[in-house]
Amino acid sequence: MSFTFKNFPADRDDLRSDVLAGLAACPKSIPPKYFYDEAGCRLFESICAQPEYALTRTEGALLRARLGEIAAAIGAVDCIVEPGAGECAKVRLLLPALHPSHLVVLDIAGGPLSAAAESLSRDHPGLAVTALGMDFIRDLDAAAPHLAEGRRLIYYPGSSIGNFAPDAAATLLTRFRRLAGTAGQLLIGFDLKKDPLQLHAAYNDAAGVTAAFNLNLLERLNRELDADFDTSRFRHYAFYNPTAGRIEMHLASLAAQDVSVAGQRFHFALGETLHTENSYKFRRDEFSAIATNAGWPLKAEWELDGFAVQLYGNAD
Repeated sequence: MSFTFKNFPADRDDLRSDVLAGLAACPKSIPPKYFYDEAGCRLFESICAQPEYALTRTEGALLRARLGEIAAAIGAVDCIVEPGAGECAKVRLLLPALHPSHLVVLDIAGGPLSAAAESLSRDHPGLAVTALGMDFIRDLDAAAPHLAEGRRLIYYPGSSIGNFAPDAAATLLTRFRRLAGTAGQLLIGFDLKKDPLQLHAAYNDAAGVTAAFNLNLLERLNRELDADFDTSRFRHYAFYNPTAGRIEMHLASLAAQDVSVAGQRFHFALGETLHTENSYKFRRDEFSAIATNAGWPLKAEWELDGFAVQLYGNAD
C-alpha cells in the first residue's frame, strides 16, 4: 500500500475576510466552499442519500451502465486527479476499468479526505494514492508537484462545476487543462435542465437535511468567527431561477435583526437573504461550449435521466 497525505492548512484570515466582505455586500453572500467543515461534510453525504436528490444515484447508475464505453473512450491513464473528492466514493467506480498507477485526490476538508483515501488505498494495494487537503480553488497550482508524469485524467463528477457561474467555470476548466498537461483529459459530470418542480424538490428535501446543511454555515461562523447568529431566526430558502438557469440557496432572515461576526455588526432586514450557493443546470451544448472555450474539445458524451457525463481532450 502506498498512501501519502499532505494538508495545506486553511487560512482563518481567508474565512474571516471572505465572510466580512460578503456580509457587507448588497446583496449579502458567502462562498459555498465554507459549507464544508466536518459537520457540513457529514450533512452533504446525507443530502446525497435523500430520495429527492437523484443526482448522485443517477450519475453512479450512468457510470456503472456505460463504464466499458467510457473506459474505452478514455484509453490508457497513468494518473487520475479528482478535485473535491470528498469521501472518494465516485472515483472508486472508475478504478477497476482504468487501472491507473496513481490517484491524487483533493478536498478542502482534509480530515475526512485523509480517512477516505487511506481506506481506498488499503482496498487497492497496487495504487499509489496521494490525498491533498486543500482549497483547490485557491491552491490548485500547488497540487502539480504531487502528480505523476504521464497521461492524466482530471475527474470532476457530481455536478460540482454547477457551483460556478459560467465565466468562473471556464476559468476553473482552463486551470484544470494546465494541470492535466498536453496529453491530459477531463471527465466531468453535470446536472441537466429539467422540470423546475423536480429541481426544487431536490434542494428542499422532506427530511430537512439540505436546510440543516445550509444553517450549519451559520453554526460554523458562530464557532470559528465568534458570531452570534440565532439559527432559529433564519430559514433555508432554495428555488430554481429559470432566467439564470440555476438553483439558488439562501438563508432568509425571519426578523429585523443585528448580528455580530468577528467583532463587526451587520443588520438583516425582515426577509433579507444571505446567498449561500448557486447550482447551475445546463443543456449539453451549453456546457460543451463553456468547456470548448476553455480549451477542451469534446470527445464523447453520455446521458441518463437528466444527468450528463462528458469526456474532453486537451487542445494544447
